[in-house]
Amino acid sequence: MNEIEAVISGIHLHNAKALARGITIVENNLEGADLILKAIKPNRHVPVVGFTGPPGAGKSTLVNALVRALQVEKKSIAVLAVDPTSPFNYGSLLGDRLRLAEHFNNEKIFIRSLATRGSLGGLTEKIYEVIEVLKAAQFDYILVETVGVGQSEVEIAGLADITTVVLVPEAGDEIQTMKAGLMEIGQVFVVNKADRPGAQSYYQMLVRMLHEAGNDCPVLKTEAASGEGIVPLITTINELNSSIHTNDKKIFLLTEKAWRIIANRKMKEIPKAILFNTLKQESTHPSFNLYRFTERFE
Repeated sequence: MNEIEAVISGIHLHNAKALARGITIVENNLEGADLILKAIKPNRHVPVVGFTGPPGAGKSTLVNALVRALQVEKKSIAVLAVDPTSPFNYGSLLGDRLRLAEHFNNEKIFIRSLATRGSLGGLTEKIYEVIEVLKAAQFDYILVETVGVGQSEVEIAGLADITTVVLVPEAGDEIQTMKAGLMEIGQVFVVNKADRPGAQSYYQMLVRMLHEAGNDCPVLKTEAASGEGIVPLITTINELNSSIHTNDKKIFLLTEKAWRIIANRKMKEIPKAILFNTLKQESTHPSFNLYRFTERFE
């Protein structure tokens, strides 16, 4: 059995090392990535729960509290935490998984940080492939925490079965200017840090605004640091998961993903390194034109 076959077999057996290696191969498009993606057998019934919202809302603390509560039920959980990226080397800038450190040695919990790699939608370009690999490893839940870049975090709605928007009372007037995109994608809204002043009025304002926008989804209050409100959130997630119908947003995401896969295959013989080196030589020329330049590679 070669390495790729061993990785595929290990993924299906819920082997953490094989899973980590498989994700590395897929995320970086290393040799064997295509074989892995074609051979794995994802479990379509595993709920993917996305957590989005502005920076400072306490998404990491909330995810940590969820993991802790789900562990009481002996559930196996995969956590994908998408971090901001350096624009120069596409590496993660934060890598801040300290809040999840207590779970690192738990064999039922798999934690992975991914860099956005320049994606503007709060996710990484390879997130769909990584989710497919995780689904093949038979987890009970897959939790995805996005960067927290504000209004552009709408890709999560196409990826997740359940999108949770996390907000805090300190957002204040932010809720009044919140764009429709973020208001529309949420299937659960959480007012975190609900022990702080103004939380109840903020909660009531959010419920009213969602109702006026035609979105009567659940709105919950939590205190993630203490664990208050986490069990009702899990109950809500489970209820939504049991009543999930076809998510049209997923079809749009799949269409976009299929287009990218086809485009990437056509561009396989034109590595970015070649483009970089050629552009480095020619882009400073006074007559340089990017559109004429790209015609050479068509």
